Amino acid sequence: MLKYILRRLFVSVVTIFVVITIIFFLIRMLPGDPFTSERDVPTTVRANMLASFGLDKPLHQQYFIYLKNLVTRGDMGPSMKLRSRMVRDIIMYSFPASAKIGFLVVLASMLAGVNIGVVAAMHQGKFLDRFTMFLATLGVTIPNFVLANLLIFFFSLRLKILPPTGYGETRHLILPVIALAGYFTAFIARLTRSKYLEVIQQDYIRTARAKGLSWSSVVFKHAMKNSMIPVVTYLGPLIANVLTGSFVIETIFAIPGLGREFVLSVSNRDYTLVLGVSIFYSTFIILCNFLVDAVYVLIDPRIKLEDTEV
Repeated sequence: MLKYILRRLFVSVVTIFVVITIIFFLIRMLPGDPFTSERDVPTTVRANMLASFGLDKPLHQQYFIYLKNLVTRGDMGPSMKLRSRMVRDIIMYSFPASAKIGFLVVLASMLAGVNIGVVAAMHQGKFLDRFTMFLATLGVTIPNFVLANLLIFFFSLRLKILPPTGYGETRHLILPVIALAGYFTAFIARLTRSKYLEVIQQDYIRTARAKGLSWSSVVFKHAMKNSMIPVVTYLGPLIANVLTGSFVIETIFAIPGLGREFVLSVSNRDYTLVLGVSIFYSTFIILCNFLVDAVYVLIDPRIKLEDTEV
């Protein structure tokens, strides 16, 4: 157990270091700088602006200074475009909105996807199975930004029952959550159906039925548990996809979340904010993947932590 944790911790630290390094240099390869769009700014003033953020120093010096401040003080620096605001404060202010939507999306996707998949498998080959799988196929092929615009068109512009943008009330969350959860619900439903059909053909399921156990007992105590293994494995990528997918959705629905801040920071070449958000998301996703691995081992005791691939 300890060996596994230490190994994962080492890989996590290396991964975060690689992410910081790649993004640090990639963002600076873009033409211009954070102050390129500033108009009618005298050369001396612009030079002072660059110097105040250390952008007048050689690139390798900027890199090591940033690493030193981050490791020793946890300092991600000030935003270069949102004046007088620290990157850490922006993340702490914006992330709760993203986390709230992300939690609802993961919860809705898991509950709906698993139940739809089980119902479809229990009616294999019948109309209900074909109909749900048809909807699931549509769900995995329609991009979330297309679904978002369709939802706005029908429910906001045509029916006028839900707001197209905004954040604060429960009704503001309905369309963004549906837009993000559509793909994941469909994918989980297909995954659950496939695994469930495989599980119910196993010998131990036949043995349980032969011992006189009721069908509901077999389904919920035996088949469902093993059918959930690939679904739980998908939780890590699901959380990562929800976070990255929310970048576009938060922009479309004007939600003041961290994804929207990230999109704006890239377009504004806000170096420190791009780096800060990337580090935060990377750490969060790595932690989620670690927790998913632990849950995966609990569900299937045959897996040994010491033998799990990193």
